[in-house]
Amino acid sequence: MITPIGNTVSETWNNIKSGKSGISAVETFNFFEFNTSLMGAIKNFDSSIYLKKKYARRMDLFIQYGLAAGIQAIKDSGLENTEINYNRIGIAIGSGFGGLSMIEINYNAINNGVSNNIYPFFVPGSIINMLSGTLAIQYGFKGPNIAISTACTTGAHNIGYGARTIVYGDADIMLCGGAEAAAVSTLGLLGFSAVKVLSNRNDDPEKASRPWDRDRDGFVISDGAGVVVLEEYEHAKKRGAVIYAEIKGFGMSNDAYHVTAPNINGAELAMRNAIADAGINLNQIHYINAHGTSTQLGDIAESKAIERIFKNVSPPISSTKSMSGHLLGAAGAVEAIFSILAIKDQVAPPTINLDYPGDGCTLDYIPHTARDMKIENVMSNSFGFGGTNGSLIFSRI
Repeated sequence: MITPIGNTVSETWNNIKSGKSGISAVETFNFFEFNTSLMGAIKNFDSSIYLKKKYARRMDLFIQYGLAAGIQAIKDSGLENTEINYNRIGIAIGSGFGGLSMIEINYNAINNGVSNNIYPFFVPGSIINMLSGTLAIQYGFKGPNIAISTACTTGAHNIGYGARTIVYGDADIMLCGGAEAAAVSTLGLLGFSAVKVLSNRNDDPEKASRPWDRDRDGFVISDGAGVVVLEEYEHAKKRGAVIYAEIKGFGMSNDAYHVTAPNINGAELAMRNAIADAGINLNQIHYINAHGTSTQLGDIAESKAIERIFKNVSPPISSTKSMSGHLLGAAGAVEAIFSILAIKDQVAPPTINLDYPGDGCTLDYIPHTARDMKIENVMSNSFGFGGTNGSLIFSRI
């Protein structure tokens, strides 16, 4: 895991539990007439820990972040020290945007009349599936290899797809997740600013992401990556793997409503599909890691969808985006890891900056401070532009 609040799982998770924000001011871009100067930047990332510098130079940052997260996950899983069939190990790691920075750099070269200086590794260093491909090449994993790209639902969809690939019998192990490096790209940051979905709280960056708060004014774009190792249960037990949780349910849907505006019905359907797939009762879900981006429309839509489903038995929910910002295509994977660790540690992370809940925000959002509590099943929500929705349910083993 690589995030604005840590370059390892343990560092990030400890900061999440402590309610630490990873949002800071941007000082590297000329923002012209745009108002946003905030991001969740990756700090002190050293790619040489994971790959040689000559290879790092050939890759956009999203690939570097994703490789780092993937290598961390592989080491934690013990796969390197186990006799296994590499033909049965697959990868599903996507990105919402792919190599925006590399695209931008090479476009600028053309625009400046130096087209003969186009980088030879421009294409393989920027296309979305190259992260999955590079990780497979590095380790020799010859199983199913794919890179689903579904905006901010990318990470969740890759995890759900990976689980079903194992259920279908096509793999024993799948490395799944998402990676993003759009915030460091002028094009990415200003593109979202033009859509008017970003926070303009430039004078107080750490308080800019404030899901469900009455003064929320948009999300903060962030970079990073998250990768999980999914494994067939008996296969994992046989090799003595440490098992953190079970992926119990996965649901998808589409709003079929609007390009950017969310709709309650689509979010509700994805959650209901995940619950049905998990085969559990509503009162068995003890915590929801919400999509919770800090936008006026999105926060209300998700809250209302949860209210429709759970009625008077709604579990506590929180948004870790209040600390991490919105990692776009990596968000669903990073938040899946938070959900799994919530089960492991029996603690629900907080929603920071929630001082005064906004109109219609009536649920228990775990404000300010993490909460020790019994957690057997967690739902993790991800919703994205184009009306794409995904919900995952993780359960304690």
